[in-house]
Amino acid sequence: MSNTHEIVKGISWIGALRASTRVIAFVRIGVLARILTPLEFGLYGIATLFLEFLETITETGINVFLVQEEGEMEEYLDTAWLVSILRGIFIALLIFGLSSSVASFFNSPGARTIVAYISLVPLIRGFINPAEVKFRKNLEFHKEFWFRFIIFAFDSSVAIVFGIITHQTTSLVWGLIAGAVLEVVLSFALIKPTPKIALDLGKITKVINRGKWVTAYGFFNYLFENGDDAVVGKLLNTGALGVYQMAYKISTLPITEVSQVFMNVTFPYYSKLTREKEELKSIFIKTISIISLLVIPFGLLIFFFSKQIVLIILGDKWLAAVPVLKILSVFGIVRAITHPCYSLFLAMKKQELITAATLVNIIVMAITLIPFIKAFSLMGAGYSVLLSAVITTPFVYYYVFKLLEGYGHDGL
Repeated sequence: MSNTHEIVKGISWIGALRASTRVIAFVRIGVLARILTPLEFGLYGIATLFLEFLETITETGINVFLVQEEGEMEEYLDTAWLVSILRGIFIALLIFGLSSSVASFFNSPGARTIVAYISLVPLIRGFINPAEVKFRKNLEFHKEFWFRFIIFAFDSSVAIVFGIITHQTTSLVWGLIAGAVLEVVLSFALIKPTPKIALDLGKITKVINRGKWVTAYGFFNYLFENGDDAVVGKLLNTGALGVYQMAYKISTLPITEVSQVFMNVTFPYYSKLTREKEELKSIFIKTISIISLLVIPFGLLIFFFSKQIVLIILGDKWLAAVPVLKILSVFGIVRAITHPCYSLFLAMKKQELITAATLVNIIVMAITLIPFIKAFSLMGAGYSVLLSAVITTPFVYYYVFKLLEGYGHDGL
């Protein structure tokens, strides 16, 4: 069976997964947006910002390492599980201990309870069987479809039910907790081998040396993905943060989901084709071309019908999201045709290029974000992230062409 056919098959499964979970996500947003206020979504946004920050800066890069390894990965599972457990405990304690400080930083006392509750999520996630990465490494995307779909559907269902019953922001957190518990259970019930507690300093050192650029990228990407949220919440207010985050989700969901599907599938395939330069180059060009044809119409649809989309999905109390939604729809297009290049960099073990590209994003946003918000309010945050993405795109494609043309020569 040809590599192209295998990629199409993988894209079909992961595409079905992303599409189905995004439909569920829109249903969840649509229901809860009519129950909860922008302020309450802002409280949840503060909690997830802090959770994602700590998960990012403690990322080990073990999943990428396991996919990149040409041999069997079982010898690393025990160590990976122990590291994951310790990491989860550490993050949970930090979140719980700093919940009051986080609420004070955002001048939002109501966030303290939500932040404290969300500390349970990383604690539970730490016990997930790391062998679940085998689905992707072994190109078993049909199994990953059902595994992820069941977890996400359960997470969303719990959030909706709790939201309807309690009308409280904590319903969103209980959804995350329920999804994490189910993932732990399924990862041990369905995936073998079962890890045990074991510590091997040599293996940890090898993983860290390979994963340091993935960790650095994760940190910089977190700053780019969430720095605008933090500044909006600090300079404006929690309600504005809720509006901005909702606009961001709507604008990027249908667009970047396409590119994310391709990235998830192509990374393991590219990893197997690094010695076949011409075929790798051909498949990459086809992938980017298809992504462009898919995401541009999505972006234009969101740009021209932003008001109608907000009214249908969220309701009229969210109309403040319309102007920034237009800006972010353009950002979504730019990001969607750039992000899939990262799977090529990962496959060729050039993680440092991803880190460098993301650092450029951060620098541009750091320079422009506060002045733009002061000048244009909520729309200023959208202008800042869009400008960052536009400036980074030539940098990314310069190295893509350099790698594809020069792969195999000294220095690459």
